[in-house]
Amino acid sequence: MASPRKTVRTNRRKRNSYRVPLIGMALVVIAVIAAVVFLDRTHRRQPAVQQAPPPAVERHKLPPRGPDRPVVHEDYTGVIHHPAEPQRTQRPTGPGTLAVVIDDMGKGLPEARALMDIGIPLTFAIIPGLPKVRRVAEEARQRGIEVMVHLPMEPKGYPERRLEANGLILSLGDDEIVGRVNGYLNEIPQAVGANNHMGSEFTENRQKMAVVMGVLKERGLFFVDSKTSPVSVGDAVAREMGVRTAVRNVFLDNIQEPGYIAKQLRQAASIARKRGSAIAICHPHPATIQTLAAELPRLRDEGITFVSVSRLVR
Repeated sequence: MASPRKTVRTNRRKRNSYRVPLIGMALVVIAVIAAVVFLDRTHRRQPAVQQAPPPAVERHKLPPRGPDRPVVHEDYTGVIHHPAEPQRTQRPTGPGTLAVVIDDMGKGLPEARALMDIGIPLTFAIIPGLPKVRRVAEEARQRGIEVMVHLPMEPKGYPERRLEANGLILSLGDDEIVGRVNGYLNEIPQAVGANNHMGSEFTENRQKMAVVMGVLKERGLFFVDSKTSPVSVGDAVAREMGVRTAVRNVFLDNIQEPGYIAKQLRQAASIARKRGSAIAICHPHPATIQTLAAELPRLRDEGITFVSVSRLVR
């Protein structure tokens, strides 16, 4: 029979034999758990790897230039946001009455017919003595185009500045002026009124303008002051003598360029809308005819009413 001390030693050895594998297993489990936790935390800390798009500079960069390699502009990749296109300024619309007078008519028929074919009421101011005066005046009457006499009058700087040989100059006596004006009206019997051709000097002279107005009054005609001089007395003398009159508001074609002429037409339309009516004067230049053909119907559609100039004299 084993002694008690020996029995205790034996039991102690048995317990120690069990402890060793248990401790080892526990250490293995702890190591596995620690490894799993470490890997999980490491994975969380690292950001997801994404395929970043190339920088905009690289995406839009042109290929390198070389002596043997021409530059090829390739299409951009991705979505390109272009700036908004500038919006066109909206053209104003609204009612207004506008008379367009075509000065210097009578040289030829082609330009007269081109203007009549626009199909808009116009007024032809015909210079007496030109080659096609009678034909232009008659065709205009037949087509419903109003006719005026374009009175040639002395400009500043005369005689260096040329004037028609039959023009009105300040050195003429009153009887000669009366005779010449009556001659103009006899040559163009279709005329219902008159306006001045040139005349920056003549229209500043009150006494001579009164002589002209006397003839127009006797004939029952009106006068439109072209205002070739800012201090013209033409309209003032006409009113004093009881002659119906009006004043030009805008010259359309001092510069013979379509863009400029169109801008001047819009200015005339603007005045007509603000004041109720306006008078514009131009000439039968090719650029003017081209622009009138394009712009007058458009202005009509935008509310402008075109009339013969006789509708605007008072």
